[in-house]
Amino acid sequence: MNKTKAWIHAFRLRTLPLALSSIFLGSFLAAAHHSFSLKIFILATLTTLFLQILSNLANDLGDSISGADNNERVGPERAVQSGVISHKEMKGMLIVFVLLSLCSGLWLLYEGMQLINLKQGVIMLVMGLLAIGAAINYTVGKNPYGYSGFGDLFVFLFFGLVGVLGTYFLHTGNISWGLFLPAVSVGLLSVGVLNLNNMRDIDNDARTGKITLVVKMGTANAKRYHFTLLSIAMILPCLYTIFNWQSAFQFLFLLSFPFIVRNVWHVFKNENARDLDPELKRLAISTLLFSLSFGLGLVL
Repeated sequence: MNKTKAWIHAFRLRTLPLALSSIFLGSFLAAAHHSFSLKIFILATLTTLFLQILSNLANDLGDSISGADNNERVGPERAVQSGVISHKEMKGMLIVFVLLSLCSGLWLLYEGMQLINLKQGVIMLVMGLLAIGAAINYTVGKNPYGYSGFGDLFVFLFFGLVGVLGTYFLHTGNISWGLFLPAVSVGLLSVGVLNLNNMRDIDNDARTGKITLVVKMGTANAKRYHFTLLSIAMILPCLYTIFNWQSAFQFLFLLSFPFIVRNVWHVFKNENARDLDPELKRLAISTLLFSLSFGLGLVL
């Protein structure tokens, strides 16, 4: 693997559809309420992509330092683990994406300030800085939260609530409680992707001291947890649609449900952790399909 290919692998492009799901859904919700800004959409998309790549790079570095990335790991070979990219080079690229995330996020906030006041702007700035910190501290630092079973919580918050509601807020300058239903759905689907990742890596994580929630609960309970996550994620948008009924197009998101149900079925019958790897990409794409179909149903 040459250096260019190693960097592309380190960016983990297959995770990007999941990162975009919250931005697309938040923007569609804003458009449905007749308040959509193309600048906000573009800048939110860029900021999210930068943050996701930052998180992926930090994860590559952190797992290499801790020993979680080794020859017994099930997933794709990591860039630092392979030796093609050094620790120093990875740290340099982390700085690049911190700066890109910061610049894009500040520009996004500047555009959003047309609809929000100074206090709200400061809160959004703090949340942005927390997002950068969370992207790095997942596996890097003295006490990475990904090694203590808190990864699921942070994914739920930033891929679900913050991503969807924050995007909607920057578009519109306001928020309502009903929007939590679709936001929670995307958050739970995103946690489902992380759960698949941790189920795939459960044996190696346990050996190397990476105590994920799956390591704590075991495979059998992780499968039940996966069923619960995805089931609630499918129920909540149905409730939102019933409470905010306008037309049959709003049920367009049901097109994504067979793929989500298939994922649950595959997880329950799985007996080989290695076979879960392709399901990560499938569930990430299914989450994006849900966001797009839910959003299109609102604006049609």
